[in-house]
Amino acid sequence: MERFVQGNRAALQEHVRQHQEIHVVMGNEACDLDSTVSALALAYFLAQTSPSPKAAFIPVLNIPRADFALRTETTFLLREQGIPAASLIFRDEIDLGGLHRAGLLSLTLVDHHILPSADAALEEAVVEVLDHRPLERDRGPGCPVTAAPVGSCATLVTERIAQGPPGLLDRLTATLLHGTILLDCVNLSPAAGKVTPRDVACVSLLEARFPELPPRDTIFAALQAAKFDVSGLTTEQMLRKDLKVLSSDELVLGISGIYVDLETFLRRPGVLQDLDAFCQAQGYAALVAMTISYNERHEPSRQLAVYSRRETLRGTLCRALEEATTPPLHLQPLPSPWSCVSAYTQGNTLASRKKVLPLVRAALGGPGGAGGPEEEVVPPPTPMNSLVEECPLAQAVPPLCPQEVLERVSRIAAGEQPDFPK
Repeated sequence: MERFVQGNRAALQEHVRQHQEIHVVMGNEACDLDSTVSALALAYFLAQTSPSPKAAFIPVLNIPRADFALRTETTFLLREQGIPAASLIFRDEIDLGGLHRAGLLSLTLVDHHILPSADAALEEAVVEVLDHRPLERDRGPGCPVTAAPVGSCATLVTERIAQGPPGLLDRLTATLLHGTILLDCVNLSPAAGKVTPRDVACVSLLEARFPELPPRDTIFAALQAAKFDVSGLTTEQMLRKDLKVLSSDELVLGISGIYVDLETFLRRPGVLQDLDAFCQAQGYAALVAMTISYNERHEPSRQLAVYSRRETLRGTLCRALEEATTPPLHLQPLPSPWSCVSAYTQGNTLASRKKVLPLVRAALGGPGGAGGPEEEVVPPPTPMNSLVEECPLAQAVPPLCPQEVLERVSRIAAGEQPDFPK
């Protein structure tokens, strides 16, 4: 895979010059680890197995290059595996609309199945879909759809590769898929409510083919530490790091996954001014922040906050969440330093953002819940397979940087003293 990724840019340029087909494999706009690895691995597989020898298979990360630094778990894993960011192709580096108008574009979607409204013109270029969300629309018979409620889209990609010709699964691809499934499925912990038997089977398959893969606990701890390393991020970057957007005819609302506990976040210097500035810049009438943390037994706890300067809207959203029954959130009020922020603990820890989104959408739409479409924007994840969809918080992670975790495992494997701190 390494040679494939490093040759993508040259292949793209050559195919544009020669006016030849370009088959893009692209994840969602959250561009979390699952979307990124699924796009890389499936594009690599298709390049090796496609009956269209003249097509270039190009994995595209569905964010601007400038936002890649916010995907800390992705930058960490790719860096550790020797994939330089310079070899990756980002959404602002390829003109998908131009390629489509020129009749050169084929598009495979991974980790989502509906393009945002801004990309509606690209829908007719979609030739295949792999997603682990419930399907909200049908595709024509010429567009194969693989959809299953597994914990990670990387599981579906792993199954696809495993069904292909033997020998195509190399160690680098296996390492990326293995780490992604473990992170998405909270180290295969049933308590997190994310893992399925198919996720477990794929992790086991990868480990059987590549016994040298790091232990599950090790890679999960390293990726988790990297994912929640928000040191140095501004409040605005934290809000953008894992963001989804809902809209109605009258207003737009953001739902952010926050990578620190709610109390810590609300105590950040100038956070209220930052919330005001962020929502004003993005045109959001309100912002819902969701957090999750895990104890040492991987048992989750959740918190939720609703921010809006519009008291009536904030009240409508809070009532909808407080009174929700499908599912019930079991919210309990928490002290808030400002009247424009309502804070809660969430008793129903299995109600992830996927469960909360329809509740907020219904509140936006009024009677009948005819809210507008959900759009994932990072500037929306991870998320899909995001923080609020089952991933742990930094405070639930031992105080180790990811590099330290892997370095210590390497020492153990070499028979050296691991040198853990006292």
